[in-house]
Amino acid sequence: MVRSAGTIHDPTPGPAICIAPRPLEDPISPTLISLAAGLLLAFSLPAGLPWTGDGGLWPLGVAGAAALFLALAGAGWRRRLALGLVAGLGLYVPGLWWMRDFSLPGWVVATLLEAAILAVAVAIVPPDGRRRLVAFPAALVLAEAVRGAWPFGGVPLSGIDLGQVAGPFGPSARLGGRLLLVALVGLAGAGLASLATRRRDVVPALAALSAVAAVCVAGALAPDGTPSGAMRVAAVQGGGVRGLRAVDRAPAPVVNAHLRSAAAIAPGSVDLVLLPEDVIDVEGPVAGSAEDAAVAEAARRLGATVVAGVVEDVEDNRFRNAAVAWDAAGARVDRYDKVHRVPFGEYVPARSLVDRVADLSVIPRDAIPGRGPGVLDTPAGRMGVLISFEVFFADRARAAVRAGGEVLLVPTNASSYRDDQVPAQEVAAARLRAVETGRWVVQSAPTGYSAVVDPHGRVVSRSGLGGAEVLEAEVVRRTGRTLFVRTGPAPVVALAVLGALPFRRRKET
Repeated sequence: MVRSAGTIHDPTPGPAICIAPRPLEDPISPTLISLAAGLLLAFSLPAGLPWTGDGGLWPLGVAGAAALFLALAGAGWRRRLALGLVAGLGLYVPGLWWMRDFSLPGWVVATLLEAAILAVAVAIVPPDGRRRLVAFPAALVLAEAVRGAWPFGGVPLSGIDLGQVAGPFGPSARLGGRLLLVALVGLAGAGLASLATRRRDVVPALAALSAVAAVCVAGALAPDGTPSGAMRVAAVQGGGVRGLRAVDRAPAPVVNAHLRSAAAIAPGSVDLVLLPEDVIDVEGPVAGSAEDAAVAEAARRLGATVVAGVVEDVEDNRFRNAAVAWDAAGARVDRYDKVHRVPFGEYVPARSLVDRVADLSVIPRDAIPGRGPGVLDTPAGRMGVLISFEVFFADRARAAVRAGGEVLLVPTNASSYRDDQVPAQEVAAARLRAVETGRWVVQSAPTGYSAVVDPHGRVVSRSGLGGAEVLEAEVVRRTGRTLFVRTGPAPVVALAVLGALPFRRRKET
């Protein structure tokens, strides 16, 4: 047998055999495509880029999904796992960049963990066949579902959904919440990629894109509740230096700055005033404190309900984070204690173990979790409440609306972050919660962003960062439930599980 370049010739008698060489797969190209896919998904998020606005650059998210779909084609499961990890790093290295302000090792660990979740999910996508069109969006949904619940209750910041709130997929959130938006991104990306690269897949690709369009139309037409009366609200922002942690701030200047800002509101001009999370920080109960008296006086002067974020020291190592309401007579009428705490922000899981390997001086206390739905009964109406981090969790908004919340209030505090990555994502999350529930959302932050969002997810008013501002707006109390409030994410997750199952074809007989 004689070997030569290009073919193998067998000189023995018989018919000549000519075997063309199998082209070598370039191992770099799929890796680069996967990295580009992750970066496109990251750049679709409303974070840190002046041209992204409050809703992100949604087409980049679809382009990122299409690129990842292409990169996975024909790859074995180990290769798909590696490509998914590369895409995850492209997404979460910049997407979770805000974590480096608090802990560089924590940022590295969190980034690797989040990327690994995406990698495991996309590894289940088959390397070929038409079923990829269904399995790929299903994998993205399952990855986001896991991120939203695990570990430590989930950290859904930098989720693919946050970049889609301003796009055509946004209204669909009232049907299936944020996970439905993720499914639409994956299905649209897979459909466009198939349409562009394989002629034989034109019919399935067009079917996938038609399904995306149908869901978008259904979302835009779906009922989102009923108006029950208008009210005037004011979101107060006291301003101040950004990038300071709670342990580095003196409490008195914060509350004084916000009361000065509230003094600009004309008496009798609003029904409800919202002050941010942690604007009041007291040792012991707020009842009977000087801060209690000061807010009560402000409520009486304004002739309005005042809702303020209150942190109460319970012991040397524990505290409560609450939203407290005062009526126009200055009496405290209701309170809600935050349920969903920030891991490694408001509490440290396994503190005794972590304390041996990390400096926990910046997190000296653990928050005591509250219970039940976030609602406040006030003279202005029954208000739903999502305190800060809770705005990223649709289950907290659903619970508030199912308990009768007519408007969603978001007292938050993002002043610890130096840049606008987290504040911008908070506004995007508030917009999603508004669409999912069919409710107006009023958000107040000490150094921004404060915002007022209508039930369609449109930002009616938004503050800047750092300065003192008061946003006044007319909002509408609303009743009724969207489909998502009724069903939650379960139907989307169930469909994703079915889409990801490895169905096998029957062997031909």
